[in-house]
Amino acid sequence: MSKEKVLTKKDLRRAARRWLIGISTFNYETQLAPSAFFSVYPCLRKMYPNDEDLKKSSLNYMRYYNTMPWISPFVIGAALGIEDEGGVESLDAVNDFKVGLMGPLAGIGDTIGWAMIPTIFGSIGASMAMQGNPLGIFLWLAFTIAFLAVRILQYEWGYNMGVNVITKFGKQITVFTEACSVLGLTVVGSLIATVVKLKTGITFTNGDVTMEVQGLIDGVMPQLLPVAAVAIIYFFMAKKKVKMTWMILFIIIASWIGAATGIFTA
Repeated sequence: MSKEKVLTKKDLRRAARRWLIGISTFNYETQLAPSAFFSVYPCLRKMYPNDEDLKKSSLNYMRYYNTMPWISPFVIGAALGIEDEGGVESLDAVNDFKVGLMGPLAGIGDTIGWAMIPTIFGSIGASMAMQGNPLGIFLWLAFTIAFLAVRILQYEWGYNMGVNVITKFGKQITVFTEACSVLGLTVVGSLIATVVKLKTGITFTNGDVTMEVQGLIDGVMPQLLPVAAVAIIYFFMAKKKVKMTWMILFIIIASWIGAATGIFTA
């Protein structure tokens, strides 16, 4: 049986701010469940004046929950919308809803939040900084502020949609994730050619004729050396499980040796 909803926009924004504070509340048994509970507790207290009902709802939020933190407010907001309408009778549905969405949305969140958007804006800002343009840091700051606002508003978006989020976005989640993955790979591929600088100074001399290896490579496939270097690094990190710190040390030493011997040049 549905009941009249009691949560307001102010309550949801308070929950969003508490999520930003409590996101560090993490454990290896229930993972982000304590963070979710800390975030919504004032909302639950308002929804359930009865302590026994509050206890049942609180324990329900302490069950296993984990998804990408930047997109989690949307899931929790939608769960609050369902529970605010259905009460304690909807607790099983609320938990099933969170479990069903946290996996697919984690894929979207990881693709957008960890890979695509930071890579795009970070590379633009870094490129501007390399050219001596200080506006790059303000671009990154604007992105950070905008995404912070989105994370806060997600509670309201999810709450207003409730269970309808499944019917509206269920079929599009997989397609959207794949599209973001393709876009992210495209951006990373373009960054290799524009940001990674690697040239060889090796030359071959035959009589009066001197041939530069770099010129030969550029004639066949420009930016081949940066692509090959990134592929080697990826191979060792992804396939051989070499840690990033060791790869950075290897790059520094290889650069020293290459520059001293003339194998690499600016």
